Amino acid sequence: MNNTLLCGVGGQGTVLASRIIALSGMEAGFNVRTAETIGMSQRGGCVVSHVRVSDKQINSSLIPKGKADVIIAFEPAEAVRCIDYLKKDGTVVVNTKAVRPVTASLSGSSYDGSEMLEYLKANVKNLTVIDGEEICARCGSPKVLNIALLAGAAKTGALGIDIQSLKNAIKKRVPEKFHEMNLKAVDAVVNG
Repeated sequence: MNNTLLCGVGGQGTVLASRIIALSGMEAGFNVRTAETIGMSQRGGCVVSHVRVSDKQINSSLIPKGKADVIIAFEPAEAVRCIDYLKKDGTVVVNTKAVRPVTASLSGSSYDGSEMLEYLKANVKNLTVIDGEEICARCGSPKVLNIALLAGAAKTGALGIDIQSLKNAIKKRVPEKFHEMNLKAVDAVVNG
């Protein structure tokens, strides 16, 4: 079984990313279960997606704490907030760019994600840090962040999806006019 938890902030493409993983699993002949907790996602709130892929029966869509093989975090604080889901020696793929929460803006506190990234570096053995802003700039759109993070997770091998399967799922799940920039994001991450 492969358990992937995706976490981010509304509007970052977390749900589409989970659907691409699910499609890849189904096309490989596996049983797949997904669940989302979206909350105030349209207002910059937390979004968490659970994706479970297995060759056996899956009884629950939700990943139990301590059982996620991979956490794909679109934002550093969200990675830290969900770290209890990660299994021992699991993999975290995290975007470097912080999304400043409304509470930080209102209180005047500064949040840039650096403390969260330092925490992850100190506490996660298998950590991949993706400069999503740089990848998005190279591809000409901020909308490829989700694909860049998926490519980073696929590259580690922990996701259970190879790069070609990821590209095939993108072609099936993403509108054709966006194929080129999304495939460019995959190649940018995979080829460095």
